[in-house]
This record gives sequence, C-alpha cells and structure tokens, in this order.
Amino acid sequence: MHAHQRPKLERYDDVHFVVMKTVGYVSSGPGGAEVVETGEIMLFCGPDFVVTVRHGAHGALGPVRRDLEKDPARLAHGPAAVLHAVTDRVVDGYVGVADAVMEDIDEVEEAVFSPERTDESRRIYRLKREVIQLKRAVGPLAGPLRNLTGRRFVPAEIKEYLRDVEDHLTRVREQVESYDELLNPILQAHMTQVTVADNKDMRKISAWGAIFMVPTAIAGVYGMNFDHMPETRWQYGYPMILSVISLACFALYRGFRRNGWL
Repeated sequence: MHAHQRPKLERYDDVHFVVMKTVGYVSSGPGGAEVVETGEIMLFCGPDFVVTVRHGAHGALGPVRRDLEKDPARLAHGPAAVLHAVTDRVVDGYVGVADAVMEDIDEVEEAVFSPERTDESRRIYRLKREVIQLKRAVGPLAGPLRNLTGRRFVPAEIKEYLRDVEDHLTRVREQVESYDELLNPILQAHMTQVTVADNKDMRKISAWGAIFMVPTAIAGVYGMNFDHMPETRWQYGYPMILSVISLACFALYRGFRRNGWL
C-alpha cells in the first residue's frame, strides 16, 4: 500500500510482484515550467489473476484493459499477457516524456546560441534535474524486465513481446543518458557567453571612465584656486582648456573604438 519503491521483480511462492515507475511531463508553477512527475504501478501476478496498485496520476490502465479485452487470443496467454501490456504502456510513457525533454533541450540550445542575450542557466539546471528524475525511473527497470523473460510462467510468445519492450527501454535509457552529455556543454557554453558579455560590459565601463577622467583631472587642476595661475587670467584660456578636453576625449574615444572596447 506504500509507494516510493524502486523498480523490481520479486517472487512470493507462486505470486510474482513487479514494481514499475510511471512518468509524466506536466506544467507546474506560475511560470508554466514543465517538470517530470513520477508515480508507481505495482503488479501481483498469480497463476490465474493480476492485481494492480497504482500511485500517481500517470499510467492509467483503463485503456490497457480495453485493448486486451478486444484481443481474446492475446488475453488467452493469461496473466503474463496483462503483465506485458502494462510494461509496454509504462515504457511508451517513457518514450513520450523523453521526446518532450529533448524538445526542451533543443529550445535551450537554440536560445543559448542565438544572438540575443538571454539568461538560460536556471532552465538548464532545471532540465538537468528533470533528466536525473527520468533516469531514476527508466534505468532500474532494465533488470526486472530481463528477469521476466526467464520466468517459467511467461509463455514463449509473451517472452518475445517482453524482449521487444526491453529493446524500447534500452533505447530510451541510452537517449536519457545522452541528455547529460548534451546539457553539460550547453551549460558551459552559456556560462562562457555570460563571462564574455560581462567582460564586454566591464571594458565599456572602464573606457567611459577613462574618457571622463580627462575633464575631471583638468578641472581639478584649475579648481585649486592658486593665486599664480597665468592661464586663468589669459583671454583665451577657457576656450583653450575646452579644446584640449575635447581633443583628448575624442582621441581616447577613437582609440577605444578601434580596439573594440566601445
């Protein structure tokens, strides 16, 4: 009756107990950010019965039952056919969520390498957290699925179906594991872009500060109010100082523009 168990396969006398994680990619929070939500499906498979206990809003089994009831030949294989149908449904859910996460990774990658300056670090870290959540659900199911194909209560035809489900799970697991390899360089590239942008801003601030230092320094010299300052009594002293300030500031501006600081 309690959830939060790892995917596993156990045997109690003639009853097999299977635990699988279900996943869903849903919007959460005011920003509409999508997160991976997990649930669980527990199956008790006996010689002539199957009991399922579902935790969470994902992995509804109503469609699975309707599909099985429409296929009496498949249902004739007994509880193993139900077990295969449920595992196939769960793994299909993994495929859908993995594809949705991949779309978000593509969007983040496009935003990071776009000419517009955006802050994607929060979204990248969120995606890394969702990938870890998905990996915890997908990875541990490989062992129980592999063990199921060796159980005597599973008919040979259902074993073939389970191997097909195992192949799908392997592809999803490899796909999810590759997401970390994609997100790490994307994060590094984004942080590098942020550092470069900050350096550009600092260069601009330093350049403008150097330009404004010229009139500040000259005005500071002539603002000391000494009695013996001939330039202050000269008729053309004021225009000359303004001309010197203008020429010095213009020369600095041209130099900084030429070096890419402005």
